Amino acid sequence: MRVLVIGSGAREHALCVALQSDPAVGALACAPGNAGTRGTAPPPPGGGQLAAADPLAVAALARDWRADLVVIGPEVPLVAGAADAVREAGIACFGPSAQAAQLEGSKSFAKHVMSAAGVPTARSWPVGGPAELETALDEVAALTGGAPYVVKDDGLAAGKGVVVTPDREAAAAHGRRVLDAGGAVLVEEYLDGPEVSLFAVTDGTTVLPLVPAQDHKRRDDGDAGPNTGGMGAYAPLPWAPAGLVDEVLATVLQPTVDELARRGETFTGLLYAGLALTSRGVRVVEFNARFGDPETQVVLPLLETPLGGLLHAAATGTLGEHPPLRWREGAAVTVVVAAPGYPEAPRTGDPVTGADGEGVLHAGTALADDGTVLSAGGRVLAVTATGDDLAAARQAAYERVAGVRLADAHWRTDIALAAVEGRIALA
Repeated sequence: MRVLVIGSGAREHALCVALQSDPAVGALACAPGNAGTRGTAPPPPGGGQLAAADPLAVAALARDWRADLVVIGPEVPLVAGAADAVREAGIACFGPSAQAAQLEGSKSFAKHVMSAAGVPTARSWPVGGPAELETALDEVAALTGGAPYVVKDDGLAAGKGVVVTPDREAAAAHGRRVLDAGGAVLVEEYLDGPEVSLFAVTDGTTVLPLVPAQDHKRRDDGDAGPNTGGMGAYAPLPWAPAGLVDEVLATVLQPTVDELARRGETFTGLLYAGLALTSRGVRVVEFNARFGDPETQVVLPLLETPLGGLLHAAATGTLGEHPPLRWREGAAVTVVVAAPGYPEAPRTGDPVTGADGEGVLHAGTALADDGTVLSAGGRVLAVTATGDDLAAARQAAYERVAGVRLADAHWRTDIALAAVEGRIALA
């Protein structure tokens, strides 16, 4: 099987590493890729310059390379319709249609689907203008007795379009910025309790959940600083209640997939449920239409089932015939090494050394003409390790971080620490 992965981040590098170990995958390429994927899955001719957000360009590259399966990593190509274009070219594709990807592309659309499917989520107020914004914040204050306020960019924002704050003016200012930029806003009630990321592979009928993970969105230790695309993650969750995955499958994942199918918007690919385990039960924070980053980096190392066959079964509508998933014992931790200035104004172009170490997945990197690895994005590396338990995996991950050199780099020192120390309490 010839597999083409679309994307250029650590998620795609992790996908390539997992696909490379599947004996059914005879040829593997990643486009446009990064300095790390070049060694695992070099891009096809011309693929290194692929405009991944251009559906026709993605489909043409897949056709020219004679791909048997295309795996689309990022959300932007999916929302743009890349999966539709690939399937129209007669090639199996792991990734939802543009319409189904609106689960991530439009938070309002996702709310409508959840309402129709009876999926538990936060109460929300769509906002189209400044006056509506103030009214929505008033209603939140009346509902909750005050802060915190949750204000979201209704469109794609790479994990950085959400503000959760006790400061009403800060919440309103974020909403105004989104509105002034021509976007729409969603105001939500705050959901208490720890958050969980749960992936599920689906062909639009059968839904196979993976192991739950937790990521760390805030930039700094102690969950301080601005929201980011994710500063690290770990899996599994030793503190998760028994039966959580089965409950989420029955109340969230399967009803959502079934509702989309009822609408004629069959979801094929990876459905990501961001969940809050609140004092009132499980609630959906958000849906994504693709593998999450950095959670992919810790979920895939624990998956013993060959990845290529699993994704191909989903892409071809045969997931119901696929054997049960097999998982390795132990745990995995990933720590993101970010460029100085991330997320507001990351500095790029700095040399990176130690990036070829074991478990080092490339996120925002590029190769100079002389072969030097350079930083090329805000999140530069995702340094990953496994261990017999979470404490061992965490120690190994930070030992690997110590082997990386990037001038003025930033990383959190407390990824998975609260879980290791037993400090995560259910609401």
